[in-house]
Amino acid sequence: MQDLSLHILDVAENGIAAEATLIQITVEEDRRLTSLTIVIEDNGRGMEPKLLAKALDPFVTTRTTRRVGLGLSLFQQSARMAGGDLSIDSTPGVGTKVWRL
Repeated sequence: MQDLSLHILDVAENGIAAEATLIQITVEEDRRLTSLTIVIEDNGRGMEPKLLAKALDPFVTTRTTRRVGLGLSLFQQSARMAGGDLSIDSTPGVGTKVWRL
């Protein structure tokens, strides 16, 4: 659970860096299926399609302080290790939605 909370915090911090004024985090537990669904949505800048297509690549980042962007790729790895996956939807000027199924 600690790994998941750190991934959620990282995505929320990315939203703040993208000038989001609203970040919504939803965590739903399905005890019958023993699964969690995590959704993080923001109204930040959003990503252009070219960046969105590479967002899960650990060697892609928009930050100038480092050359790697491990946050989303590690979140995806954790989701896959738990039998799920990670998806991202983003629209420039509208915001970004990241969810783990």
